[in-house]
Amino acid sequence: MDKDIRSALHRSQVIDLTTTGRRTGQPRRIEIFMHDEDGLLFITGMPRADRVRDWIRNIEADPRVVVHLKKGIEADLPARARVVTDPDERRPMIEAAARRWGRTDIPTMMEHSPLIVLSVDGD
Repeated sequence: MDKDIRSALHRSQVIDLTTTGRRTGQPRRIEIFMHDEDGLLFITGMPRADRVRDWIRNIEADPRVVVHLKKGIEADLPARARVVTDPDERRPMIEAAARRWGRTDIPTMMEHSPLIVLSVDGD
């Protein structure tokens, strides 16, 4: 991977993420915030107790995704996504996201925020 792309990748930022629809097999693209914490790339979201987001269900069905960088450098990077459910693994990433967003509702985020870790091909 080009060093400029790697540098851009490891900057917390808004990205687009393409998943594969679990029923249709069609690409599904969303805009979302990707965090970088000490080189670990992850995505989380606002807590929602009422439903599981479709993009999470898509990742559970097919972990292959595409990360689309669009700030400064544009690149489409194949990756694998892993849904994180283990509380001990979730806590440091949820706490990092909460600090970044100025949130104090960590118990709610721990229980209801989606969390995936990204492994970008070639990174």
